[in-house]
Amino acid sequence: MEYKRISINPITRLEGHGKIEIFLNDQGEVENTYFQIPELRGFERFCVGRPVEEMPLLTNRICGVCPEAHHMAAAKAADAVYKVEIPRTAKMLRELLYSAFYVTDHTTHFYALAGPDFIMGPDAPVAERNILGVIHKVGLEIGGKVIQARKYGHSVIEMIGGRKVHPCTAIPGGQTTGITEEQRCEMEKMGRWAVEFAQFSLKLFDEIVLGNKAYVDLILGDIYTHRTYYIGTVDENNKVNFYDGKVSVMSPDGERIGKYGPNEYLDWIAERVEPWSYIKFPYLKKVGWKGFVDGKDSGVYTATPLSRLNASDGMATPRAQAEFEKFYTTLGGKPVHQRLATHWARLIELLYAAERWVELATDPEITSSNFHAVPSEKPTEGVGIVEAPRGTLTHHYWTDERGILTKVNLIVGTTNNMASIAMSVNKAAKNLIKKGTEVTEPVLNMIEMAFRAYDPCFGCATHSLPGKMPLQVIIHDTDGTVLDVVTRD
Repeated sequence: MEYKRISINPITRLEGHGKIEIFLNDQGEVENTYFQIPELRGFERFCVGRPVEEMPLLTNRICGVCPEAHHMAAAKAADAVYKVEIPRTAKMLRELLYSAFYVTDHTTHFYALAGPDFIMGPDAPVAERNILGVIHKVGLEIGGKVIQARKYGHSVIEMIGGRKVHPCTAIPGGQTTGITEEQRCEMEKMGRWAVEFAQFSLKLFDEIVLGNKAYVDLILGDIYTHRTYYIGTVDENNKVNFYDGKVSVMSPDGERIGKYGPNEYLDWIAERVEPWSYIKFPYLKKVGWKGFVDGKDSGVYTATPLSRLNASDGMATPRAQAEFEKFYTTLGGKPVHQRLATHWARLIELLYAAERWVELATDPEITSSNFHAVPSEKPTEGVGIVEAPRGTLTHHYWTDERGILTKVNLIVGTTNNMASIAMSVNKAAKNLIKKGTEVTEPVLNMIEMAFRAYDPCFGCATHSLPGKMPLQVIIHDTDGTVLDVVTRD
């Protein structure tokens, strides 16, 4: 049987690089779809031989989108390597920086990456389906609010982390510096503005998306629905927490099957590779790998804003909790399996992050000078976990007695979701491309919408090398005519 091949290359509005290969059979139906990551990133190997205290600085250079997530996971792993308990002020400073980071990151995804599909419409002209089109439609004032939200978030990151991008102050045992009362007051003021901005964003979503029956039908329809397991970090009350806690694991029918701490993750998570992508596919070890299928018997899980809400019992701040309750009341109760609902969940997390920002900025202990404990134990092995915006981020380090890294394992937010992303893209393609379907750009964009819900970032998520690096050499003559194409794949 010969197959017709449709390529979406490159895919758009994400961090990193990727392509989608769709194969049609003789009847014009989708036979299979491959979501491929054609790049190799070898950061787990780059880190071996480095001093563990360098990891908060080294790993946050993996990517400029979420360096704060790697900075925090690395610092927590380094704390664990040295078996040091950091002071409360240090923990609050880290979480305050992290909450501000969440506001900037979720704002970017909603308005710049996901927003164009809903505000402009999935079938809008390509030239208009972008952040500039969004601003033109909703107005310059709203565009200014988006820029202001990011500015305030990065101002907090700079005050606590030393730099607006690639923070540098989290070290084994805590922080290198604290904040002044003047800085605290400024952060509180910016945080209160961020709370109002998050509420404004939820109101905008309610009007533009939930107020449009076609969009609601798209969200609730089967095209973008998968029944998988869900994971997310929760505090001692099982409420969502981005910086610290245990990872809650929820089954597709809404039953919590357990929680694990950082040093227990290998009891729960396993990884596998496929020959067609430079990325790993994690799954729940306690359930097992059954292939790219959903359901309770399949170990496929997701780790997204929607997953964190599904895996928790609620939000730890009042306004976000009210939105949490509205979310599940509107969508029929827990868990929610419709993947496009992740965009709504992301805005609820935006509000929680802003509220938490204010809580931390108004704690009287945040300006204490007790922000570092000197490590005294011999370094060995440690694991750090935080919730990156795109999912649970795990750093696992092994060192010799001098603290030099001998082995590194990173399970990055997007990596958790790769099996689900592949399934979502495949299901969207099979639902949208039927016999006789004219495959237009809007149809292909709706297939891309399947992965955009996950907000994937492939800059830091790609660590696998299942074979030789693919290579294509195109030889041209002086007139630009192609003389030969040599490939290795």
